[in-house]
Amino acid sequence: MRPTIEVARALLGAIVIHGPTSGRIVETEAYLGIGDGAAHSARGITPRTEVIFGPPGHAYVYLIYGMYDCLNLIAEPEGVAGGVLIRALEPIDGIPLMQKRRPTARGVENLANGPGKLTRALGIGLQHNGVDVTRGPILVCAPPQPEPLDIAVSRRIGITQSADLPLRFFIRDNRFVSKK
Repeated sequence: MRPTIEVARALLGAIVIHGPTSGRIVETEAYLGIGDGAAHSARGITPRTEVIFGPPGHAYVYLIYGMYDCLNLIAEPEGVAGGVLIRALEPIDGIPLMQKRRPTARGVENLANGPGKLTRALGIGLQHNGVDVTRGPILVCAPPQPEPLDIAVSRRIGITQSADLPLRFFIRDNRFVSKK
């Protein structure tokens, strides 16, 4: 097991697979638990956040703005909150299906370049909250050909609490990274 920040960096380049669709993770954000005002787990365990305090390697899927599902991966040991928001993917497989699910996307670069966009493109929803991402139906795997990555760091996007923390990680100059 590794701390959430290390996991957020290490997930860059990993592959997320759901059914016939997949994509390479190009952007993540770390959420550090109880001391992190932007983390859903900042106030402790609730029915909504109990997955975050569960074992690592599970998905925390939640709804934002009443319309977008977001995918997070739990990173810390059971009982300790900490997760990684998957912010953007570079589509690999199932691109025609992703385009069908996201008909307003302009080009392949915009299919999964945001947390709500990527869950819709991959067909991930609230029904996947709590699934083990090492067993499925959502799988997160090492890339077939690992390569060195130029990782950039910035503040997280779209939050007001703990907004100054440099916990957003992305592959520098990757055209599939979300727009601020």
